[in-house]
Amino acid sequence: MMTKVQIKTAAERAARRFAETAWERRALDVAYAEVDSPFGPLLVAVTRRGLARLAYPNERPDDVLEEMSERLSPRVLESARATDQVRRELDEYFAGERQRFGTKVDFALTHGFTTDVLRETSRIPFGSVRTYRDVATRAGRPAAVRAAGNALGSNPIPIVVPCHRVVRTGGGLGGYTGGFERKVTLLTLEGVLHDG
Repeated sequence: MMTKVQIKTAAERAARRFAETAWERRALDVAYAEVDSPFGPLLVAVTRRGLARLAYPNERPDDVLEEMSERLSPRVLESARATDQVRRELDEYFAGERQRFGTKVDFALTHGFTTDVLRETSRIPFGSVRTYRDVATRAGRPAAVRAAGNALGSNPIPIVVPCHRVVRTGGGLGGYTGGFERKVTLLTLEGVLHDG
């Protein structure tokens, strides 16, 4: 007869096996995992179309997962296998070994002008910056500078969709959804700003 501990251990192994094969069997729609970063653990969530969410440590994982469940699909499960590419690419980026992400992006959590702004932002090369006005213009609404700033402030996929590369027209760094210190760290990592 199995003990409660043995039953619990067997159940945990079965759940891990299911989680690792569920993606290939299309038994889940959203897979997530944690990624170590200089800022602490990031939560990444992917769909079949690509990376849909990247959350900084100040966001509660339960809230992020609930958002995924409500807005994308209730079939959400942790999976290292499904998130392997984005986790590896983020590790390489933070190590200074990657300048461009190959991970596809799923803009399902955005709509309208926000999506347009984020698509344009995703085209800003490593080590470069654009102004809020530049991004608004490229997104088709040159007068919508403030709206572009709001769109960047609600970016659900920071770092990979590099809103940290957007700065004020007058030369200031501007705000950042992840906080000013994180923006400085990312721009320093990319060589836009220099230590000291």
